[in-house]
Amino acid sequence: MTAELTRGQNHPLPRARLEIRVSAGTPIVAGATLGDENGRVHGVEWVAHPGTPALPGLEVSRQAAADHRLAVDLDAVPDAVHRVSVLLALPAGGTGPGRFGAVAAPFVAVTGLDGDEVASYTITGLEAESAVVALELYRRQGAWKVRAVGQGYTGGLTELLTDQSLPQAHELARSIQEAVAGGLARSVPAPPARTADGNRSRQAATPTHGTDHGAAASQGTPGTVPPVSPYDAPGVSDPQPPGVHAQHGTQRPYPAGSGDSATAGQSSAPTGGGPIDYSHPRRQNAAPPPPPPTAPPAAPGQPARPVAGDATGWSMEERLYNQVWGMFEDLARTTAAYRSAVDFADSRMEKELDQVLSDPRSRIGGQGDAARGAARTRHTQLVSQAREALDRDIAQLAAEADVVEPALPAAYARWDNPVWHAYRVPMEIPMALRLGDLHLPEADRIRIPLLVRLPLERGLWIDSGRSASLDGSFADSHEMRRLGLEAAVAHAARLLAVYPAGEFTVHVIDPAGSGAQALAPLVQTGVLAAPPALGAAGTADVLARLTQRVDLVQMALRGGAPDALPPGLDTSQQLLIVNDFPHGFDDRAVNQLRYLADEGPAVGVHLMMVADREESAGYGPLLDPLWRSLLRLTPVADDHLADPWVGHAWTYEPALAPPGSQVLRQVLTQVAAARRPWDR
Repeated sequence: MTAELTRGQNHPLPRARLEIRVSAGTPIVAGATLGDENGRVHGVEWVAHPGTPALPGLEVSRQAAADHRLAVDLDAVPDAVHRVSVLLALPAGGTGPGRFGAVAAPFVAVTGLDGDEVASYTITGLEAESAVVALELYRRQGAWKVRAVGQGYTGGLTELLTDQSLPQAHELARSIQEAVAGGLARSVPAPPARTADGNRSRQAATPTHGTDHGAAASQGTPGTVPPVSPYDAPGVSDPQPPGVHAQHGTQRPYPAGSGDSATAGQSSAPTGGGPIDYSHPRRQNAAPPPPPPTAPPAAPGQPARPVAGDATGWSMEERLYNQVWGMFEDLARTTAAYRSAVDFADSRMEKELDQVLSDPRSRIGGQGDAARGAARTRHTQLVSQAREALDRDIAQLAAEADVVEPALPAAYARWDNPVWHAYRVPMEIPMALRLGDLHLPEADRIRIPLLVRLPLERGLWIDSGRSASLDGSFADSHEMRRLGLEAAVAHAARLLAVYPAGEFTVHVIDPAGSGAQALAPLVQTGVLAAPPALGAAGTADVLARLTQRVDLVQMALRGGAPDALPPGLDTSQQLLIVNDFPHGFDDRAVNQLRYLADEGPAVGVHLMMVADREESAGYGPLLDPLWRSLLRLTPVADDHLADPWVGHAWTYEPALAPPGSQVLRQVLTQVAAARRPWDR
């Protein structure tokens, strides 16, 4: 799986022979420096650039281009090399832009020779800089890793090379620009002008594939030469692996997510304003029209004013859905950058303290104390800088959350949102449903809605096992069962409320009858298909009917005759709430539950189990596939959910009605009234 890095984050490299692929919206110069264990570049012979494109284990392009592929063989670099820094710069003296803030954010990917990505990084946040250290490959305890750097320099290559302790920085920078100047006429023309696409918008550059450059050239300015691969220069070979074709002028094809209408070939267009870069490549916004502006622009130098629904989409609901997931990804990545920066500061201080202790002369006396004090001071400065950046981003996200939360529709809103007081049974199924809130300890005041797409693609498991909540309180098994069933009732009420009348049916199995109090809102309002099933006989009857429904619908679909279902068969979406599992279930019932969990979602039968996994341990590994097929939720706050990008442990809080509130009963009463004509 590709690791999408944020600034300061690192990732291990699983192989030695790699390619570093660079995509930008304008011709840029690519190079690399070789550094020792302290990062020092000892001379011009340690720099690969268009004038000297090949070094041991490293090869770069001979010219400026919008797309580059740098070849790296880490096994072939000298033993004295511990760091390979990838440099990007804008050509000097040309007609192109003079700063990275005026062009699309460069995208850098580390791939294998087969094209499979290992890690990627979109260099955002650049403004007046004309040169940047994009990535560094570094050796640590015999293994190689990649780190996203993104360090820009307003002084261009000269300042960049000087910062790497190169004494001939000025002369080398001039020679690099001279070597590039002759090849600018062969470089990739800039893409067509981008149109405004809202605060979070990204327009896709027209991609061209394979070796057919004519179409691309026809879209550029008259007389331009089609794109040339960096390795097409004379004397440089560029073998392609079997089945892999070169792609020129294209950006990385980001995987489509939920509600994603983006296509491959997107490039990042930075939007000025706030400290959070809303042009992250995961934002979904390629095809739909931009939303209309709903707030005046921010004053110069001030953060961008957040607006509800400023993501793209064909409807306000889709815009809000994309905006919520964009906030989730922004918070995940800014927190990852902070944690990585703190880890870097810790490791640096530890290394400096080790160096002090390794010198016998500094172990005693004031010299050692001064060195240790200086190391701790630098550590404090680094952590403070990282915290300042995190607080700035969190403040912007908190401001965005303050305007987004009140604008959410009922399916996305908390139970205490006033939108529920104006609730009406909908005519259409929404895109998604809110199951709770997510937050991180570094930003505890920000709550991100946990949205899942509808119809549900997997069942839900409300874990009623004994647990100590994050606030330090402890709930026994009886209390956890009650809280688990209350959470299940709240989720079921949401599902009933967001579906049109007659299109969602809820069944309940409560073998011992222990959930009567928690089930009261569903029972007393009359929204259940039938009273909760009790005992072994009631359990067997409900499971048999739902299993038969799955079989009938599957046979009809596989036979190509969906209209051949028996008359009277309920074709609405079905939800089965199972309380207090495994009490009251025999082996046959357990197998039927597994069958419903595996086969039911595809034909509209969904499972919601309130269960303690330890209590069903007597079944052994038989039930392991069941637990894995369900989305685990908890009735109390718990940090068991992880995001797919950086693996943060997010604290989940269930979406429950406020204590003493009657909103849930009021909504269910309206649902029951709307269902009566369908139940006749």
